[in-house]
Amino acid sequence: MTRELFWLTLTVILTGVLWIPYSINRTQVRGLMGAMANPARGDKPHAPWATRLMFAHDNAVENLVIFAPLVLILNALDYSTTWTALAAAVFFWARVAHVIVYTLGLPVFRTAAFTVGFLAEVVLVLGIFKVV
Repeated sequence: MTRELFWLTLTVILTGVLWIPYSINRTQVRGLMGAMANPARGDKPHAPWATRLMFAHDNAVENLVIFAPLVLILNALDYSTTWTALAAAVFFWARVAHVIVYTLGLPVFRTAAFTVGFLAEVVLVLGIFKVV
């Protein structure tokens, strides 16, 4: 397994478990049957942190759709450099930071974490074209 695939795997795992805390909050707020029911306009709202985590999860999924193919293309090209491996690691840690600061409600840091992740993806694109 390449280092890029390792970081992709961790990113997939992170994205795959983000729903758990806000689903627990939904159960606490609405009860078990309310949490399993279809959403309705009159539902009790989540705690503010849980709502922000839901948005962070959505954003993680949206970014995984870009990150995963980039890593898989690099793998198909059998191309891995120090820069592409570092970019994949930076992307993962930027996503971790994004989830934390978004959930805590820190907007400037949220944008910074997102931007770092985007720049890591740019390095992966450059790797595909063998610029790095």
